[in-house]
Amino acid sequence: MQQLDKFYIGGAWVTPDGDRTMPIKNPADNSQVGTLTLGSVTDVDRAVTAAREAFESFSRTRKEERLALLRSLLEVTRRRQGDLARAITTEMGAPATMSHDVQAESGIGHLVSFIEALEKLAEEEVLPNGDILTREPIGVVGMITPWNWPINQIALKVIPALATGATCVLKPSEHTPLSANLYAEIVEEAGYPAGVFNLVHGDGPVVGAAISAHPDVAMVSFTGSTRAGIEVSRAAAAGIKRVTLELGGKSPNLVFADCDLEQRIAEGVAECFDNTGQSCNAPTRMLVERSCYDRALELARAAAEAQKVEDPAQEGDHIGPLFDEIQFYRVQEMIKAGIDEGATLLAGGLGKPAGLEQGWYVRPTVFADVENHMRIAREEIFGPVLVMIPFDTEAEAIVIANDTEYGLAAYIQTGDRARAARVARQLRAGVISINGRGTAYGSPFGRYKKSGNGREGGIFGLEDYLELKVQPPFVS
Repeated sequence: MQQLDKFYIGGAWVTPDGDRTMPIKNPADNSQVGTLTLGSVTDVDRAVTAAREAFESFSRTRKEERLALLRSLLEVTRRRQGDLARAITTEMGAPATMSHDVQAESGIGHLVSFIEALEKLAEEEVLPNGDILTREPIGVVGMITPWNWPINQIALKVIPALATGATCVLKPSEHTPLSANLYAEIVEEAGYPAGVFNLVHGDGPVVGAAISAHPDVAMVSFTGSTRAGIEVSRAAAAGIKRVTLELGGKSPNLVFADCDLEQRIAEGVAECFDNTGQSCNAPTRMLVERSCYDRALELARAAAEAQKVEDPAQEGDHIGPLFDEIQFYRVQEMIKAGIDEGATLLAGGLGKPAGLEQGWYVRPTVFADVENHMRIAREEIFGPVLVMIPFDTEAEAIVIANDTEYGLAAYIQTGDRARAARVARQLRAGVISINGRGTAYGSPFGRYKKSGNGREGGIFGLEDYLELKVQPPFVS
């Protein structure tokens, strides 16, 4: 039983002011694996003060110094990858292989790309008009991260701050504190000065709100639900802070008849179910050209029925449980809504898979004959639930794809290069995947509409943490 009753503030593990606690649960069997102490407004004040004081010197470090620290961070992160993976499996149920090779590895992949971006970043340059442009760190950054990709989102926020000379206060999800504590240990071992990175555990209404509204926080970077993102923006508004948001999604996957249907349908189902469907960019709406729709249904059913659901502690390519009881019942409610709305239940359905009654496991589910006005087509389910919608023409497919309040990602499956380019230009989404190929580390991960604002990753991720200062050349 782990007792997480210390916060990392000002370069030391300190006793928090807050005394509320909550259990840390393993979603595979709902057992308690630890207890987390939740922070208070006072804890946030202490962390922001430490970050503000550290900013005075860290913001003036040379790029070469920050690159050396990032390379040290990379070495320690690589060494601790297994520890991070085990923590993620324990606290949120990602299967062991996926936790190591994808979840924990993201902390390495993003770090490598940020190092490359910083090496190329011009912190000072002469503009075509002769004026001098300087890029400077923004200040203290408050960071609020989710439970579904804990290290991925921590890396996308913490690393650009460390790279640019900003300082930070991180509030990770209270549901995934084990991996966050390990990340704090990694930052400490890498040799960062006291106060540059600070960790405060807590919930959104107390710690998250205090970070968002704090007058000494210059920027807030938030990943989570659209509802919570709105609250963060409201709390930050009075301070005229920079706010970057990565929120919900209901990503379309456009399947045209000229693609390799067998491969692309199987990949689309697997991508939707990956991480047990708990990814904001999951392709959860599969739009299929009507001429191949019946065959696509057969292939999707087969893929869903072949999807293995097993104990996340085991190695393999299976999926695990949802991360907690609340999410389980939310997904069950949405599956029931799909049935009640008259969609055709092609695979899966209500309840748990046989033999997995103890944890928060769900049956991989596919709905056919869905109409885009249905709840299951419009609301983010955040579980392994795919909806399939037929279309007749390319133009209709684009209209259906864009008929959503979200705009995080979109997927295209076609054998026609010109069509892929043409459709991609018309989709209102920040990230496009084509024929099973997604974007790489270092590309901007970002969003349109109610999926948020700002970009994360590579040079574009660094820019969000920088202020621009311009001045004329010196003339005596």
